[in-house]
Amino acid sequence: MSKVLPKPTPPFAGEIGETVGESRPSRPEIQYPPKQAPNVVVVLLDDVGFGSSSTFGGLIPTPTLDALAGEGLRYNQFHTTALCSPTRAALLTGRNHHRAHMGTVGEAATGFPGYDSVIPRSTATLAEVLRQNGYNTALFGKNHVTPMWELSPAGPFDRWPTGLGFERFYGFHGGQTSQWEPAIYDQTTPREPYRDNPDYHLDVDLADQAINWIRNQKASAPGKPFFIHFAPGSCHAPHQAPKEWIDKFKGQFDQGWDQLRKDIYQRQLALGIIPPGTRLTPRPDEIPSWDSYPERYRPVATRLMEAFAGMLAHTDAQVGRVVDSIKELGEWENTLFVYIVGDNGASGEGTIHGAWNEIAGFSGGEDPEWLLAHIDDIGTKRCENHYNIGWAWALDTPFQWMKQVASHFGGTRNGTVVSWPKAIKDKGGIRSHFHHVIDIFPTVLEAAGIAVPEVVNGTAQDSLDGVSMLYSLEQADKPDQRTTQYFEMVGNRAIYHDGWVAAYFGGRLPWEIGKLEANSRAETATWELYHVAEDFSQSIDLAGQYPDKLKELQALFHVEALRNNVFPINDGLGVDLQASARPSLTDNRDHFTFYPGNIRLNEFSTVSLKNRSFDITAHLEIAATGAEGVVICQGGIVGGWSLYVENNRPVYLYNWYGHEHFRITAEQPLPAGEVTLTLEFTYDGGGFGKGGLARLLVNGAEVAQGRIDKTVPFLFSISGEGLDVGVDTGSPVGDYEHGFPFTGGHIRKVDVHLRSGFDKAQLQAIAQGQAAVKALGD
Repeated sequence: MSKVLPKPTPPFAGEIGETVGESRPSRPEIQYPPKQAPNVVVVLLDDVGFGSSSTFGGLIPTPTLDALAGEGLRYNQFHTTALCSPTRAALLTGRNHHRAHMGTVGEAATGFPGYDSVIPRSTATLAEVLRQNGYNTALFGKNHVTPMWELSPAGPFDRWPTGLGFERFYGFHGGQTSQWEPAIYDQTTPREPYRDNPDYHLDVDLADQAINWIRNQKASAPGKPFFIHFAPGSCHAPHQAPKEWIDKFKGQFDQGWDQLRKDIYQRQLALGIIPPGTRLTPRPDEIPSWDSYPERYRPVATRLMEAFAGMLAHTDAQVGRVVDSIKELGEWENTLFVYIVGDNGASGEGTIHGAWNEIAGFSGGEDPEWLLAHIDDIGTKRCENHYNIGWAWALDTPFQWMKQVASHFGGTRNGTVVSWPKAIKDKGGIRSHFHHVIDIFPTVLEAAGIAVPEVVNGTAQDSLDGVSMLYSLEQADKPDQRTTQYFEMVGNRAIYHDGWVAAYFGGRLPWEIGKLEANSRAETATWELYHVAEDFSQSIDLAGQYPDKLKELQALFHVEALRNNVFPINDGLGVDLQASARPSLTDNRDHFTFYPGNIRLNEFSTVSLKNRSFDITAHLEIAATGAEGVVICQGGIVGGWSLYVENNRPVYLYNWYGHEHFRITAEQPLPAGEVTLTLEFTYDGGGFGKGGLARLLVNGAEVAQGRIDKTVPFLFSISGEGLDVGVDTGSPVGDYEHGFPFTGGHIRKVDVHLRSGFDKAQLQAIAQGQAAVKALGD
């Protein structure tokens, strides 16, 4: 069995004569994996806590997951990394996330080996290894492992899914996207499948695409197995599902998060998901009780939770359609189906009151009165909603904390079901072996009879960190093959070893992503110690009782951190301030030119007009009958800006988080013929997110001016909204129609000139942030 990929071309085995009659051909071989290698499907949901699904004791019905668990196995000690990109990189490479250079989300990459988001060629993906061993491979859904600066029409594309071993990619990049207006790519081409389709929903589309691909694959290569990574954006915010699915849950969470957590706990005990005697950990002081939460805002809180529940139930139904399609083809018996219920714990990024626009929450949260006034928007395309932190805590029952908190199981423990009818005899069994997402890679290779390669595409491969889980399929009492595992995310860290966990929660709170102030929590944080072999929920801190054991584990964490590129540890403070540590194809430029056809240019890989003065000059040709439509825009319905023409009059619109819209409109129509339309914006300065004066000029003469009182400091969107010329792709920035293409003339080009860089106050804030990060690392 070859451990070098690609396998060498075999020598010609026929005979060559002067004529065909004197020669004997040799038919080229088709690459097949070992006989009886299974089809493989790995489903990875997003931001779903351990106690969410009915299969793991939750109150949200997931009948597909239930059915798979009934014929397969439930794993109640399976772990992720506590954040999106790192879990996905670890799953695909079989290496710990820092060794795969994905120590945080791609949007927060920094210039250190464990954090630069560039998956090394020495960690070939599972898709690449399977492809080169004769599998057909496909990814449907969320990618989120491609470096952000490479998400442009210029690529390079070798770290897009199609360059990482997936022959078929249909999905989106980045942390999240709208279910109604997603930033979809078909291979490397942007698509807008929701256009002229009022019933469109992303999860339905992903299931349709997967089903069609499976059918085509089996019709074309019936002897070849497939590998599908089905990775819907659900249940990451925005929590959006068809209204009838959300309405199914109306009133089911009126009891509040404290009671919900108790109810889930009792169901988990009754189902045997958690061992008898497991303690329910208490609510942290930072999370308000339901009784203390203002009654006025409870209807919003419950509706936000209903939206999440509807989304999870709806997503599970789409996974069920994929399962049914495999059964219809007669392929189910030999399909290894791994269903991982979340890439981390439930998300606390919705802040105390929840969010109408999650990105606004990153900058300190929204006025709950705003949410109350816009309660009917929840779950629709009009907002990007996220539930309250209280619900995240409840959905991670029985554990402490939530997403981002890698020190505690609330951030890293995710229910997982494995089905393989041909191989699993203990149907409906529960497995309590301690495993991690890095273990999927070697599990699949062992199931397929494929050797772990030593060289791939000419590059020697790093050793795997994962261990195969296949032994655990046979019987529940086999000893654990994983005895040690470290965890680290944005300063929160832990080490598991032989039934003990040392844990340190020193990162900032999960809902304080955008705070520029120093992390006060790190000043008082201390290491905790848990004997999880007997304390399933990490409920009793034994640090004072066993100080030597704690020191032993702290030393082991240090060894593992050195081995895995974990240092320098960063509490996340530099997410927005360390952009200079990421490469850019547009570095050191103050002038940019855009043309019609430039669409969906990713916010991380194009010009940034935030926190500075700039000029935009559009060179237009206006028809005698006048013009209409978008000239250039960036962002979408929950934040951005647009320079457009309405009734042949130029307009500049600035959309502040979807809450406030500043509009400057010229009174005079544009003249016919060649026209230069200029927007001059002079930033107030003195920090981030300040306002400024906007002036509109036509052929050099001012036609309108007005104040933009405040601006978005860091991100308009992580939903894939981009910069567009001549049309507004995705959700509209303004209150105009979808797309709103430029008509009644022609856009020759649009020049953008940056007139200022960071001012003194901004540079001081950056320096303070970098100093705080350095101090934490030291």
